Amino acid sequence: MKKIVVLISGRGSNFVAIEECALREDWEHTIGAKIVAVISNRPDAKGLELAKGYGIDALCVDHKAFETREAFEEKLYEVISQYSPDLIVLAGFMRILTAGFVDRFEGKILNIHPALLPSFKGLDTHQRAIDAGVRMAGTTVHFVTAALDGGAIIAQAAVPVLPSDDEHRLADRVLRYEHQIYARSVKACVTGRVRYENERAVMDDATALELTLFGQV
Repeated sequence: MKKIVVLISGRGSNFVAIEECALREDWEHTIGAKIVAVISNRPDAKGLELAKGYGIDALCVDHKAFETREAFEEKLYEVISQYSPDLIVLAGFMRILTAGFVDRFEGKILNIHPALLPSFKGLDTHQRAIDAGVRMAGTTVHFVTAALDGGAIIAQAAVPVLPSDDEHRLADRVLRYEHQIYARSVKACVTGRVRYENERAVMDDATALELTLFGQV
């Protein structure tokens, strides 16, 4: 059984989208994969209660309880390692992970970023896209490396930026496609159709097309 661990900091909407897809498609029996744990760095994260509702282990490693980032990450590594995960999915996990942590799970950590990387790395992506006057925005799933939002791109979904958009309208529209593209990406990675090799995301043409979405208004 391929084991997936999800890291969150808040409501866990992308976690829920992935879990709902896994249940709908019966990943446990069709591809031999399941989410075995949801871990948050915040004890009040709504996603922890949602995980419990699905019967998934829900744990907290509160970053505020540690004096240094390294101490927090060491405990996080210890908790994650208990599950021997095949894939670690960052789903709204609002902590920047150091190279020392990421290197221990090279090629096993995924993140979703609310912009079309390599554009608009970091925060406030939707407002920055509007301010830049781009006609397309979107979201990107990528492997996590020590470089902020800099790992190999796995999947992207693009949506139009409308003249009437503010950051909230655009964010809501992008989020709908985040939920689709992330679940597809997790499935593709856990089944080996997407692999991390020589700092690149390797896949065939059919998988690449499956992981490219063009959203409507």
